[in-house]
Amino acid sequence: MNIPEPERMDKTRLASINIINALRRGTVPAGGLERIAVGLDIEEGVIAKQLDYVSQGGGDTKFIRGEYGSGKTFLVARSLEIAREKGFVTSHVVISSQAPLHKVKSIYQQVCAGLRTKEEEHALKTIVDNWLYRIEERILSVSGGELADAALEEATGKEIEAALAGISEVNSALAAALRTYYRANNAGDFQLAQAALGWISAEPNIGRDFKVKAGIRGDIDDSIAFLFLRGLVAVIHGAGYSGIAIAVDEMEVTQGLQRSQREKGYQTLVQIIDALDRGEMPRTYFLFTGTPAMYDGSRGIRSVPPLYDRISIVQTDGFKNPRQPQIVLSKFDTSKLEQVALRVVDVYAQAYTEPDRERISHRFIRAMIRKITTRFGGRVDIIPRIFLKEFVDMLDKCELYEDYNPWEGYEFDAEHLKGELKKEEEAVMVVKF
Repeated sequence: MNIPEPERMDKTRLASINIINALRRGTVPAGGLERIAVGLDIEEGVIAKQLDYVSQGGGDTKFIRGEYGSGKTFLVARSLEIAREKGFVTSHVVISSQAPLHKVKSIYQQVCAGLRTKEEEHALKTIVDNWLYRIEERILSVSGGELADAALEEATGKEIEAALAGISEVNSALAAALRTYYRANNAGDFQLAQAALGWISAEPNIGRDFKVKAGIRGDIDDSIAFLFLRGLVAVIHGAGYSGIAIAVDEMEVTQGLQRSQREKGYQTLVQIIDALDRGEMPRTYFLFTGTPAMYDGSRGIRSVPPLYDRISIVQTDGFKNPRQPQIVLSKFDTSKLEQVALRVVDVYAQAYTEPDRERISHRFIRAMIRKITTRFGGRVDIIPRIFLKEFVDMLDKCELYEDYNPWEGYEFDAEHLKGELKKEEEAVMVVKF
């Protein structure tokens, strides 16, 4: 049976399809965000300059502030995309009741689980392998390439220790775990190698057998998690990457915790900021997000003066300064949503075929926005996700059916959204009786 070869697609078309597919699902695309981003040029430029500084050995942070619908999630995704383009490894951490801000180990665990490079997700193994390969190559280069396997393994073990000397002075377990991983891989003991990566990632329930073989006692806990993060960054840089960019999203969850837990979480932020300023976390960039209440509310950052002093902003006029500790995002408006829709039309043209721009005209886009906002209390800032999902459906129907007229065929019916609306969207939805 002859199966025809699938049509080969160029990278631009593949990337365009990925963007449209994500919008169909109501999610933020994993890549190509610059193609649909609007109104964030200045903010993106500031973050890009910070990343350039961090890539040269510095450490920096930025706090993003905005209401639901201001584009925090989009800016975070775009910032991490910029970081990967600059050779950084990235990770996206979401604060929740299961992974609260005051539990540093849970943050470290999420960082390790979400490591991503430009080429792949869940990249810890690749990063460690690249680091070890570079060490071996350096040793072989110095020795003229004439080393027996046993001698190379011994020399690599010493280099692992030397590379993490600053960390090992405080806690030698990371170097021991990496040595065990290296030797287990060489011996073909992939179960032990996997256990080593699991322990380094602070995964629970790593068996006692691994710890005995590695000569390690205990596990990574809150008291040493940041030390291990520093070690991880050293490995990342040694593997050839610029550093790490970590987004910590939805910090506002912290406001709902008990006072002692809230304050401990906010002290974690003080600890991170001070470590970055003292140069103790080189090649590390943190991006935090939260609502205005998170920054100014009685249960927010304002309740801890040392933290509030460090990240408060001078706001004296209408000209926002994103170089200050906080980037303040405005709510999404009709003009921005129209611009996004027009950019989506361009992306759709590269993913499939050129849309009929008479049927999907700028005038139709405005009418469609009005129809949807009417059902959400006139709140344009609430609807971008819903609008774009509906809009891609219109583009699909116009491409599939020549006789489809969106002016006659489109009527926004919120019934099909039941069960998938977010709480902020449900809160403003106008109920029809």
